[in-house]
Amino acid sequence: MAKKKAKTNAIRIVEQKKISYIEHEYPWQEDDLSGKSVAEHLNADPSRIFKTLVAVGNKTGPIVAVIPSNQELDLKKIAKASGNKKVEMLHVKELEELTGYIRGGCSPVGMKKLFPTFFDESALKYETITVSAGRRGLQIELAPKELALLVNGQFTDIV
Repeated sequence: MAKKKAKTNAIRIVEQKKISYIEHEYPWQEDDLSGKSVAEHLNADPSRIFKTLVAVGNKTGPIVAVIPSNQELDLKKIAKASGNKKVEMLHVKELEELTGYIRGGCSPVGMKKLFPTFFDESALKYETITVSAGRRGLQIELAPKELALLVNGQFTDIV
């Protein structure tokens, strides 16, 4: 009998909301958790593989940014979009305690709390985008608008 795969919080939530998705599994290495590596393993355009970053605003506290894996987050743009004067990246040591996820496996869906979430507007160019499914080596591909609805996210220019 085949062993049943364990589902992540992100996948459980997507399924509960009856959102269609495609699961992508790939081999990963501790020394290369980059979006470029994910794109290569999935034979996908890096601008359609989105990474989830967590930052901290001086007024709002934690905020989530979901951006193309081949781009850098513009801290000034996300500060403005989120109503903060200043934003800095969350230290990686604090990521798991705050979100429930580890570096390289952080999904915008299923964090311990729902934080203000901002998607780079480039996601709207695509029918589907791919984000972490909540663990290293596992991604989910789904429609960006459906993903944003799940986390009360908004689209804006943040790269």
